[in-house]
Amino acid sequence: MEELLLSRIQFATNISFHILFPTITIALGWVLLFFKLRFNATGDERWMTAYQFWVKVFALAFGLGVVSGVTMSFQFGTNWSGYMEKVGNVAGPLLAYEILTAFFLEAAFLGIMLFGARKVPSWLHTLATVLVAFGTTLSAFWILVLNSWMQTPAGFEIRDGVVHATNWLEIIFNPSMPYRLVHVLLASGLTVAFLIAGVSAYRRLIGDRSEAVRLTFKTGIILAAILIPLQIVAGDQHGLNTLEYQPQKIAAMEGNWDTGPNKPWLLFAVPDAALKTNHYEFGVPNGTSLILKHDPDGVIPGLKDFYAEDGTALHPPVTPVFWSFRIMVGIGTLMLLVSWGTLVAMRRYKGIDNLSPWVFRGVLAMTFSGWIATLAGWYTTEIGRQPWLVEGVLKTKDAVSQVPAGMIATTLVAYLVIYIALISTFIAVLFGLARKYSKSDSQNDQKPTRLPDHGAAPAGPLLPAE
Repeated sequence: MEELLLSRIQFATNISFHILFPTITIALGWVLLFFKLRFNATGDERWMTAYQFWVKVFALAFGLGVVSGVTMSFQFGTNWSGYMEKVGNVAGPLLAYEILTAFFLEAAFLGIMLFGARKVPSWLHTLATVLVAFGTTLSAFWILVLNSWMQTPAGFEIRDGVVHATNWLEIIFNPSMPYRLVHVLLASGLTVAFLIAGVSAYRRLIGDRSEAVRLTFKTGIILAAILIPLQIVAGDQHGLNTLEYQPQKIAAMEGNWDTGPNKPWLLFAVPDAALKTNHYEFGVPNGTSLILKHDPDGVIPGLKDFYAEDGTALHPPVTPVFWSFRIMVGIGTLMLLVSWGTLVAMRRYKGIDNLSPWVFRGVLAMTFSGWIATLAGWYTTEIGRQPWLVEGVLKTKDAVSQVPAGMIATTLVAYLVIYIALISTFIAVLFGLARKYSKSDSQNDQKPTRLPDHGAAPAGPLLPAE
């Protein structure tokens, strides 16, 4: 049990760190493409100024994502050998597809994106941006295919205790994949929207009144205001799909112990697994039945239905799933209020110049809200799958390798120390770049201009001195 628990904590540590950076690069690649296309169309140098700043952030996030992804993949062999022995015939090809079709595409053209703006024709630089953006999305597609298959497996058979693929289309387009893919892509878009708006708000607060900052702040806020309603709808549809295929996960998310109608949506509760009940419940009457069944009399499954004959729980641990789901929903609600509130204020005051500093401080506080919501959603999904590693096929306890607990604990501590240092460095570098660019922009006092030549990035002080 010590080996199992430590291996789970170690993998959770690795995936928690790793997922932060693809969450940025997936959507940021498309935002960079938007910046570049606007520059190509208008010749307005503030678009290229924005591109040059955020492409550096993209490269930094890409590098950290690659390093942590390699570390994570090794754990399939070191800590979870039973996983690859059982389902490697499905998981192996899907991971290979991700590397061959997506990662190589990103890596091959990232250098042109980062260094080629003034060294290659504009069409080639734009094409490189398109291919990198497409590569990040394709990478997310293959990873989410595998994760979704683990949640709702299809298109396979078991021979001699080993999973074999029988229909790759059913494996790839398994029942939960479309919902999970849309949900994650929108989450990435919201993460990037608030990252851009938050960093732009920081630059504004330290005195940067350049046109590029005005542009990126408005871009981030408008993008967030567009995406958050779409995410609410996508999340609702994803929840209905989960209710159909993983009802025990929904029961844990809602803290619902007894199957029945008229279930409230609990805003607060303290789940008690020993007594199979909740303490200090406070919620909206009939809320869960309305949300999940669109009917106040809708019957919602209860956790008590998911126990083996020997009394072993076949549902996930309730408390972490219950609270991680509420953190995700709470952050999403804040995203809605902040993005739409700021958008209304911008319209009322005709831009951002007359906004109160408290508006910028509020947006700055939301800079990494996408990370928090993504982690909360990921924990809801992954912990909510327990005790299964592959739903109905492979239990987590049956996949763990026989590695001494002391060795796992030692490497876990090493991972934690390194990851804390890396995440701290990433944030420090991000805001350091913001200060550096703000200083340069204030010195240059840039104004929006139309450039006659779209063949390359404009000459002049777009970048701080290297």
